[in-house]
Amino acid sequence: MRDLAARRDIADAAARYMRGLDRLDLELQRSAFHDDAVIDCGLMKGGADDFVAFAQGFLADMNATHHLLGQSRIEVTGQTARAEWYFQAWHSVPSADGGVRDLFISGRYLDAYACRNGDWRIVSRVLVTDWVKDDPGTLDFFAANPAAPRGGRKGADPSQT
Repeated sequence: MRDLAARRDIADAAARYMRGLDRLDLELQRSAFHDDAVIDCGLMKGGADDFVAFAQGFLADMNATHHLLGQSRIEVTGQTARAEWYFQAWHSVPSADGGVRDLFISGRYLDAYACRNGDWRIVSRVLVTDWVKDDPGTLDFFAANPAAPRGGRKGADPSQT
């Protein structure tokens, strides 16, 4: 039972991280990490506070993002665990000509977790990029369907109202 509960709590930390990215929710993203965590995303390496500030600032310049977790492998050993999560991320990036670009990044998170005071969180994360695709984008769907519910950020998402 402890192993199943640990896997559930580890998956919840990973989901909080992803949701925090897409909703630009600094506190939610930060809640996935223990205070002494070290994160290496390739563009920067540092502690949890510095990394979350970097990620939130980096993504805030984009129109929208959508991060998706795929298959995972979690190995629990007592109060620690290691995990590999596959991910895909879409980013709507403003282009120089006033339009948008669709930037897709796919890779894996190589994580170490620790359970402290009953709370599973990330203590180490390395983001491995497996492929990147950058294409012209369009917002035509939203222009043609202005009443369609649309994802939002910083408290403006339909799930946050």
